[in-house]
Amino acid sequence: MARTLMVPLIGLLVFLFAWHIAARNIDTSLGQFPGPVQVYEQSVNLVAEHNRERAKEAAFIERQEKRNAEKLAKDPTAEVRIRDYTGKPTFFDQIGTSLVTVMSGFVLASLLAIPVGILIGLNATLHAALNPLVQLFKPVSPLAWLPLVTMVVSALYVSDDPLFAKSFLTSLFTVTLCCLWPTLINTAVGVSGISQDLKNVSQVLRLSFLTHVVKIAIPAALPAMFTGLRLSLGIAWMVLIAAEMLAQNPGLGKFVWDEFQNGSSESLGRIMVAVLVIGLIGFLLDRAMLVLQKSISWDKNAVLR
Repeated sequence: MARTLMVPLIGLLVFLFAWHIAARNIDTSLGQFPGPVQVYEQSVNLVAEHNRERAKEAAFIERQEKRNAEKLAKDPTAEVRIRDYTGKPTFFDQIGTSLVTVMSGFVLASLLAIPVGILIGLNATLHAALNPLVQLFKPVSPLAWLPLVTMVVSALYVSDDPLFAKSFLTSLFTVTLCCLWPTLINTAVGVSGISQDLKNVSQVLRLSFLTHVVKIAIPAALPAMFTGLRLSLGIAWMVLIAAEMLAQNPGLGKFVWDEFQNGSSESLGRIMVAVLVIGLIGFLLDRAMLVLQKSISWDKNAVLR
């Protein structure tokens, strides 16, 4: 009980106390650096702003419904429609946008990285051919990919009625390009490390390539594969925030940049709220992947943290 509850609580209290003391001694051009109390106050303000915006949206829809009802009462054949509310996105709207984008990019990266990782893990020749490309593109910063992705999306995605916004696709592909490498590399390592006994069993049973992959390769590589997936998801979340800040795409990154540009006395506190939320969401995403790994892993005695 002490290790589970008390030790983390003590660590949190020490951190909050150190943060409070340090914040009191840091003065910036926008005022004093926000401490825990100021951050809590701004979090309450952000919740209140969200509730006010949702109330405005409900009133907007209600006015349209009332107007349409009156119009239909006069003329039952009249055409009526409900326009979407176009108010300013709130902090929580930005969180939702970022989550949708990061999960879309992560899923796309996984769909690309896992099959390629399996192939190069099973085929040494293919590994020798693709490994230089992997090592070349793996260290590239998202800030370098973003301008290229933006130009390609703008050039190729031309439609009068687009299904997805260009800003969404730009962030999605940037996240995909930056986060697929850990999954690809760890999957390849896991597959190539299959024990010789399992390979011999597959040969004795004369399993087809697809059956060998499904029955032998994937189960044996699951621990390494999930290590890569957890690393990729963490990288995807970090890359997305940077991409949103630089490209001014909707999401938490844009919220942080807008508050920085705003320059009000409350901006630092609101930015700090966003920083803590970004960290908390990253932690929860990792915990979700850990739960998924525990539910899928065949080795129930393995220590997973």
